[in-house]
Amino acid sequence: MARFRLPATAIPRTMLFIAVTVFLTACGRPEPPAMPPMEVTVVKVQPRDIPIYLDMIGQTLGSVDIPIRARVDGVLEEIHFLEGRDVTKGQLLYVIDPTPFRAKVVEAKGRLAEAETRLAKAASDLERIRPLAEMDAVSKQDLDAAVAQFEAAEGSVQAARAQVEQAEIQLGYTRIEAPVDGLIGITQAKVGEYVGRSPNPVVLNVVSQTDPIRVRFSINEREYLRFRREFADSIRDIRDGQPQSKALQLILSDGSIHDYLGDVVSFDAAIDPTTGTLTLEADFPNPERIVLPGQFARVRGAIENRAAALAVPQRAVMETQGIFQLAVVSDDGTVDLRQVRMGPRVGDEWIVESGLEPGEHVAIDGLQRMRPGMQVVVKDAPAEPAGDG
Repeated sequence: MARFRLPATAIPRTMLFIAVTVFLTACGRPEPPAMPPMEVTVVKVQPRDIPIYLDMIGQTLGSVDIPIRARVDGVLEEIHFLEGRDVTKGQLLYVIDPTPFRAKVVEAKGRLAEAETRLAKAASDLERIRPLAEMDAVSKQDLDAAVAQFEAAEGSVQAARAQVEQAEIQLGYTRIEAPVDGLIGITQAKVGEYVGRSPNPVVLNVVSQTDPIRVRFSINEREYLRFRREFADSIRDIRDGQPQSKALQLILSDGSIHDYLGDVVSFDAAIDPTTGTLTLEADFPNPERIVLPGQFARVRGAIENRAAALAVPQRAVMETQGIFQLAVVSDDGTVDLRQVRMGPRVGDEWIVESGLEPGEHVAIDGLQRMRPGMQVVVKDAPAEPAGDG
């Protein structure tokens, strides 16, 4: 079969036709519309006084937590309280079987009676021998023996009386009373159980005073130095036993703030070298008993007040290898990526130490797409409720 072939002179003409066609088509295509400027949200930075807070993690305790111990061992016979309720000082809580201890009291009193009888005989013998010794009717040796027997009998009586007192004390321990007013918890032993000797229950319960509630917390050495400088007067008042001005907040586990302020009431004598922390305790009024012992909480105290400080939302800060930048937008919408020096964080804000001027606008979104000198359309950030500090 014969193949069709273009003449050699037709090939350049064909290529020229294709090129002209492509050029004319390209010239006739409309240009894409220009992208509108990016819209960004900005906040206007105004100077204001900002308190700097120190948050410390702690755990709540009763201002008084007294364990109720079985001081003698025996069978628990009676319980005279409702668990989880208030008890008053001196209220009867538990009764341990007193029968064995009553028997010990009777036994001790019997020994006391025997000792007193021996003392009476020794006194009688001494009264009889002493006049005879003065008349030389008996020897000096007989007198010394009578005196020794009398003194020994006196000692036996004293020892027997002490045994009676000890037995009566042991008998008194069978009735366990509340040592203070407070809230009693769930009993660790039931009626009929043997208590007072391991492995049986020894600590039967705990009575706690929850108003005020106490919080034990720890701070590291650096925080202690800042805390010590700010609360120097309060710490001095603790040592002098003087009342203090309440300046601490209690932040509960759900983020709510306790209704009452508290103050430091005690602190450790030294920093624990194993943890590098110092332990402190603070009391907070708790009349409604909302806070119970054993809860985790935060103690917050203001350690500094920054006057006329500039703060931006934390999400507005860009960090790259320890270098901080803010996207500052001028009045005409021009972006300036400015390096700044940041200070402490306060809530969801970050204090700017240097590199920012009052009244400037800082972008808080679209930060990854911003470039120096680009034009943006500005919209103000919606008002947000103030945080907890």
